[in-house]
Amino acid sequence: MGQSYDYYISKGFDSKAAAYFSNGRRKPVKVVPQEQYKILIIFDNSEKRILDISRLIQKGTVYYPLHDKNIFQNCYIDSDYSLCWDKDPDVDSNIVWNNKIDIGSDTCYLDSEEVKL
Repeated sequence: MGQSYDYYISKGFDSKAAAYFSNGRRKPVKVVPQEQYKILIIFDNSEKRILDISRLIQKGTVYYPLHDKNIFQNCYIDSDYSLCWDKDPDVDSNIVWNNKIDIGSDTCYLDSEEVKL
């Protein structure tokens, strides 16, 4: 468990981030690529959320290779609980670090929307 909500607010966090960190950080345990550059992420508390990364996939950015649907479809969770893709699936991203595109677990949670059933 993190510090109190008020602690994070006093450090300049917005309300959503302060609530998230004060309640304990979440780890993704499963990812399922969806249509239109969205990803269903299931977190360690069984919460299901949708992350839309379409706005990130802009020419000239680190995320641009994800416009290739074959790369986008091969997302995974690494040992740091980040959402990841390998630009070249034949290259080990643990050895060649710049082969990996990643989004940290906190960003995955904070930038995603809860799946309403």
